[in-house]
Amino acid sequence: MRVRILGLSGQALFFLSVLFACDSRTGQVSLEPPPAQSLSSGLVGYGVINASYTLLVARPETAGVSLGYLRRGSMVRIVERRSVNNGPAPESWVLVGGLDENPAEGWVREDVVDIYDNEYKAETASELMNR
Repeated sequence: MRVRILGLSGQALFFLSVLFACDSRTGQVSLEPPPAQSLSSGLVGYGVINASYTLLVARPETAGVSLGYLRRGSMVRIVERRSVNNGPAPESWVLVGGLDENPAEGWVREDVVDIYDNEYKAETASELMNR
């Protein structure tokens, strides 16, 4: 078996390639999400309000302009989900588009909505909540 030893120029090329491959600036990625990251858009599904009353706001923030209230058992169409940094921890909000009984469109916190993948499941849950 023969072992070949690199000459001085081969060693220099090897050293330079290792040096440039170890550049600490390459591949750095920021892990901080943007302030308002859309988790999904389009028709996400259907939801049923699970809180007694919840505020419907114009923008995804607690101090947003009030558009009205939704009652427990109200069924809504979910158009978009968004994560928003409104304080120490991000909050999840959903943009709800009204159905026949709730024509308004606005934002509610995701924790006050039970989300379903189809309208039939949401209707059933809404009926059970309204009993």
